[in-house]
Amino acid sequence: MNDDIWKRQEIESPCIKICAIHPVEKICVGCYRTGPEIGQWSLYDAETRRAIMADLPARAPRLRKRRGGHSTRVSE
Repeated sequence: MNDDIWKRQEIESPCIKICAIHPVEKICVGCYRTGPEIGQWSLYDAETRRAIMADLPARAPRLRKRRGGHSTRVSE
C-alpha cells in the first residue's frame, strides 16, 4: 500500500491554540505572534517563518510583566 496519498506537508507553526491578541502588546497570548504575522503565516516562506519563530521567546516577557496575580503582590 502506498501511504504517499495520505501525507501532507504541514506548515510549521508556533500556534498552541490559545488565540487572543493582547490589547496593549498586540501579540497573541498563546504564540506571541502579531496579528499580521498570524494572518500572513501561510504566505511566508519557511525561512521567514523560522526567523519569526526564533524571535518569539524574546516576546514572551512582554506579556509576563503585565500579568497581575499572586506573584506581583508577594515579594519573595
